[in-house]
Amino acid sequence: MEDMKIYREQIDKIDDEMVRLFQERMAVAGKIAEIKKGSNLPVLDVKREREKLADVQSKADKEYESYVRILYSLLFEMSRSYQQKKLDVENDLYKEIEKAVEVSTNTEFPKSAVIACQGVEGSYSQIACDKMFSSANIMYFDSFDKVFSAIDKGLCRYGVLPIENSTAGSVNKIYDLMMEHRFYIVKSARIKVDHNLFAKDGVKLSDIKEVFTHEQAITQCSEFLASLGKNVKITPCENTAIAAKMVSESDRKDIAAISSRYCAQLYGLKSLKSSVQNRDNNYTRFICISRELEIYPGADKTSIMMTLPHQPGALYKALARFYTIGINLIKLESRPMPNRDFEFMFYFDLETSVYSEEFMQMICDLDKVSEDFRYLGSYGETV
Repeated sequence: MEDMKIYREQIDKIDDEMVRLFQERMAVAGKIAEIKKGSNLPVLDVKREREKLADVQSKADKEYESYVRILYSLLFEMSRSYQQKKLDVENDLYKEIEKAVEVSTNTEFPKSAVIACQGVEGSYSQIACDKMFSSANIMYFDSFDKVFSAIDKGLCRYGVLPIENSTAGSVNKIYDLMMEHRFYIVKSARIKVDHNLFAKDGVKLSDIKEVFTHEQAITQCSEFLASLGKNVKITPCENTAIAAKMVSESDRKDIAAISSRYCAQLYGLKSLKSSVQNRDNNYTRFICISRELEIYPGADKTSIMMTLPHQPGALYKALARFYTIGINLIKLESRPMPNRDFEFMFYFDLETSVYSEEFMQMICDLDKVSEDFRYLGSYGETV
C-alpha cells in the first residue's frame, strides 16, 4: 500500500502539470480563433488535424499509440468547440430559434387545435392527444404517412405520433418518415399502456381462434400470446382501436382484440384477460409535431437528426462534441438511408434547456461535423 501512495502522489504531480499545459494550449487555440475570425477562416482545418494526429501518434511508444490517438481526437474536439465559442458566430438556424423563443415567451402551449392522428377513436394516439390538449379536434388517418402529409399540407396544425415504447422499442416507421418530411417537435408525452384482451359478450377465452392487435402490441404482449397456443392466429392491424372496432363489428364468435379499456367501453366489448403486456411499467412516448417552429416556455429537451460521413470516427466526433459541451444524450437511434448503401441517419434526443449557453454552442457547432444537420425542435414533456 505504501507503493500505491507513492505512485498516486506521482500521478497527482503529473496531473497538475497536465492541467497547466492544457489551459496553456487552450489559450493558444483561442488566439488562433481570433486570427481565423479576422481572416474569415473556418474553425475546422482537416489537413492540419490529420497531420497533427499522425505526428503525435508517431511520437508515442507502440504500447500507447491508440490511447494517444483517442486522447488527441478528444482534445481536437475541445479545441474546436472553444474556438467556435470564441468566434461567437450565430448562424441562421440559431437566429430562427431565438425568434421562436421570443414569440412564445409569454404564451402557453395551446389548449385546443386541429390535430392529426393515425387510427380511430379509442387509440392510444387519441389518449395522448387528450393528455396534451384539453380540447382536441382530432382528424383520424389510416397511416402514419398521412399524418405527416396532413401537417405538410396545412390540413392540421399538429400531428400526434408514437415514437417509442419501453418494451417494444422504437417505432421504426416513424423514424423512416422523419427523413421524408420537414416538421418540428413541439411537445411530447408518456402514456402508460395497459393492454387487455377483449371479445364480444358471451365469448370465452377457450373459444378464441384469432387475436387482432397492432404489431407493437404483439411485441409488448408476446408472452401472453405465446401462452394461447399455436392454434390461435395472431393478426396484426393498423391500430389497437381498429382491432377492437373490427371485433365489435364482426359476426364471428371466435375472435378477440388486444386494446385499451377505453376501447372496450367505446365498442361494447367484455374483458377476457386484463393487463396482458409483458411488463407492468409499459409506456409509449408520443410526439406532437408541427409544420412551423414553435418553442414554448420550459423547453428542456431537444431533438436533432444528422447524416454523418461514411468514415471511421464520424459518430465518435459527434458524440465527443456533446460530451465536450456538457450536453446529456438520452436517446440515439440510427436508420438506414434509402438508396445509400451502408449510410445511416442518426436521431438524437438531448437533455438541454433551449435557453442555455450550451444549447447555442451545439446549434452553432454541429453542422460542422455532419453532412446534413436537421434541428427537429426543443420542447417539454408531459408525464
